[in-house]
Amino acid sequence: MIDSRTHIRVARPSLDLSAAERFYVEGLGLEVQWRSIGEGVPGEHDLLMVGPAGGGWHFELTHDAGNPVAPSPTVDDLFVVYLGEAPDEALVERLVAHGGTRVPAHNPYWDEWGVTVADPDGYRLVLCSRTWG
Repeated sequence: MIDSRTHIRVARPSLDLSAAERFYVEGLGLEVQWRSIGEGVPGEHDLLMVGPAGGGWHFELTHDAGNPVAPSPTVDDLFVVYLGEAPDEALVERLVAHGGTRVPAHNPYWDEWGVTVADPDGYRLVLCSRTWG
């Protein structure tokens, strides 16, 4: 049964796992939960899983060197973090310093309630000042 304790994994491709790690770990402050190298074995991928310590969710970023999948983010592919307060400008600057690009949101709602930063693969992270619920 799916409930509030159900764990969630979001998986997506990355062309550069090192750049993704810099952005999500050194920039955003998530932790590496798991890492593995496919070592060229057919069907095996390089994996990087990041998330909050003790959290019920994480990102799985994948890369298949032998058959890479190019990320194809749209302006509405969002990862929204509800901070409950205005995003700290130092955090935004750290994300940019670690490979992100501050961008205007496609939906003006997100500009009103937060800051949008594209990660190195072009997917958008929204630091939202609102709370969830």
